[in-house]
Amino acid sequence: MIMDRLYNAALESPVCVGLDTRPDFLPGCLADKSWSNGEKIAAFNRQVVDATADLAGCYKVQVACYEALGLDGMQAYAETVDYIRRQGKLVIGDCKRGDISSTAEQYARGHFTGDFEVDLLTVNAYMGSDAITPYLPYVKDKNKGLFVLLHTSNPSSKDFQEQKMADGQMLYETVADQIAEWGKDSRGETGFSAIGAVVGLTYPKEFKALQKRCPHTFFLVPGYGAQGGTGKDIAEILKKSRCAVVNSSRGIICGHKGKTEGTDFVDYIRQNTQAMKEDLLKWL
Repeated sequence: MIMDRLYNAALESPVCVGLDTRPDFLPGCLADKSWSNGEKIAAFNRQVVDATADLAGCYKVQVACYEALGLDGMQAYAETVDYIRRQGKLVIGDCKRGDISSTAEQYARGHFTGDFEVDLLTVNAYMGSDAITPYLPYVKDKNKGLFVLLHTSNPSSKDFQEQKMADGQMLYETVADQIAEWGKDSRGETGFSAIGAVVGLTYPKEFKALQKRCPHTFFLVPGYGAQGGTGKDIAEILKKSRCAVVNSSRGIICGHKGKTEGTDFVDYIRQNTQAMKEDLLKWL
């Protein structure tokens, strides 16, 4: 089962390397080439994966960074997710899709088959159950997984997610219960379901409560590094259960910025990945 694979990978390293790659993140040795932006980004990503595969539990690829470059960028996206999977690593497509069921069916097909196929996909449930159910056949029959937005790391997440419902609990708590319900039939040998949740490291107190509330839910955790989260922030959670992978994007892939424009850029990216892994594991 897909979440068993991710859980076992996270035991070795809870680091999720975020390939939210943009042209201005590239070192001069690539930026100066006469290639298209997509070709440069795909080459950068391959070198990042080669330099970090033994340190990372998985990779997350933010589709917006590639969509912004048009067809050229989406070719880079397709090449990147394919390259990661061919290395035997799990890849999360960070797309945060959320739409009515007929549209969600097309999103599910587009990201769980064909050129853009990934292992797990981030989705948005705040439109209701019919924004999620079209993905579930792929979870059941194709060994795919979801990470549903729950309590996100952005400062304004509380504007809606922390609104109180009629029964007194907050909206995100209601969504947490629904995520657990969606996932109850897809639990693997590790006890975690294939329907995970996105919870920001910027809310450690709420995270601890969600871990207790949803013991079978595996988490994708943004907010580390550039957004201020540290290994100590998640230490108590991971001590109780190795229930998460922690993402860092800019904090890793921009590790070379201000230090080198040469081909040794991957050395700095590897150093940052190693430092993050050590920071997470030293508290366990």
